Amino acid sequence: MINIINQTKYKDLEEYYPLLDKYYKKTLRVLGKKDEYVLSLIIVGPVSIHRINRDYRNIDKVTDVISFALLDNESVVEYEDEIELGDIFINRRRVLSQADEYGHSVEREFVFLFVHGLLHLFGYDHMNEKDEKVMFELQKKIVGNLK
Repeated sequence: MINIINQTKYKDLEEYYPLLDKYYKKTLRVLGKKDEYVLSLIIVGPVSIHRINRDYRNIDKVTDVISFALLDNESVVEYEDEIELGDIFINRRRVLSQADEYGHSVEREFVFLFVHGLLHLFGYDHMNEKDEKVMFELQKKIVGNLK
């Protein structure tokens, strides 16, 4: 289950929320996971994501997506039949600007950033070439040819 919290005053991404559930379930299928997780997606602006990046990652710049995974944390919350996976923060303004910059739809950029963040919640990373290759191949497989 995805809890979506929009902390911006804009509602332009809301039309894509149903797609997130579709790609969440596709990610679970690709990874061979059961649908037993709860996660939060928080849509923020550039000031908020900059502050989060600076305060929690010691990186003093704006970014597009940040994930905080709970699976690798001892304080994982387990409900009766669901496991708290973590939080994904997506910078709304970057969704729009990167879609334009890369020449694809806002829909595709939003889904891509969500899947990227979701893979981080499951422990995938791109800190070295080998891990990057694995993660990026999964992203391609999940997002597919969404334009």
